[in-house]
Amino acid sequence: MAVLRALTTRLSGRRVAVIGDVMLDHFIIGRVDRISPEAPVPVVRFDRDEYRLGGAANVAHNVRSLGGAVTLVGLTGDDDVAAELRKTLQAQGIGTESLTVDSSRRTTRKTRVVTSRNQQVARVDYESDAEPDGAMLATLVRAATTAVNGADAVVLSDYRKGVVAPAVISAVIDACRTAKRPLLVDPKVPVASRYSGATLLTPNHHEAELMTGISIRTADDARAAAQAIYEATGGASVLITWGERGMWLFDASAGGPREEHIAAAAREVADVTGAGDTVIATLALALAAGAPLGDAARLATLAAGLVVARFGPATASLDDIRALL
Repeated sequence: MAVLRALTTRLSGRRVAVIGDVMLDHFIIGRVDRISPEAPVPVVRFDRDEYRLGGAANVAHNVRSLGGAVTLVGLTGDDDVAAELRKTLQAQGIGTESLTVDSSRRTTRKTRVVTSRNQQVARVDYESDAEPDGAMLATLVRAATTAVNGADAVVLSDYRKGVVAPAVISAVIDACRTAKRPLLVDPKVPVASRYSGATLLTPNHHEAELMTGISIRTADDARAAAQAIYEATGGASVLITWGERGMWLFDASAGGPREEHIAAAAREVADVTGAGDTVIATLALALAAGAPLGDAARLATLAAGLVVARFGPATASLDDIRALL
């Protein structure tokens, strides 16, 4: 624990470039007193709205909460949701100058109807998930390359909403290789080779199953899936997040592959939404600070244990983590 405590002192001020699918999470919160006479559904009596950062924006928020600096590259529409997203980002000290505006698409928003006891009644997604092309794609590539050159570590946050297109991936990999920056990928496309050249992939166990065709039920299954992803990507390290069972780390970063099962931090789980964002933000800052991947993963486990105990997309702070340590 002393090693991790010392690591927390080195995170502040490290700059992470987060490139990916930004979104706004909108919560409509109210009380349920009765069932509708029109259909067998609850009637929610409105109390308040809440807005939180989602997707790549939540990764950026986690970087800021852990004391890091962040450049956020993404794509929005030219609409009221984009305005609210920018307002929420700026309130957290996250710049919006690297967000590209495409007036032909809508900004991704997930609207959840939630009771005052944090029970989700329904969710409505507003999104455009087509990959950009032409001038819009060229603008994204330029913004991503510029962000890499000013960063200590880079995250590709792929929610399959179009930003992490092949041209963006290729440009970011080339820029990271030239600048000698670690590149971490939170993958959603079930083709691991799409991310060849990355330093680290962080699929959850469902995503790892889709990538490999291996049902992950045991440690041996996790080992086999991580090995398959390592081979498909041409040598990336792999961290499979596994819910209450912790994480499986296949570390290819130094002296040949090393495997490790990292137990979950024991916490009461309220909501797993955004836990992967916390994991990759913590990993990126720790690697930017020069930490070995194993130590970075153990720190990320602690951070994830904190956020799953909170409702909705949440963040962990350095003070939170130090209190655990």
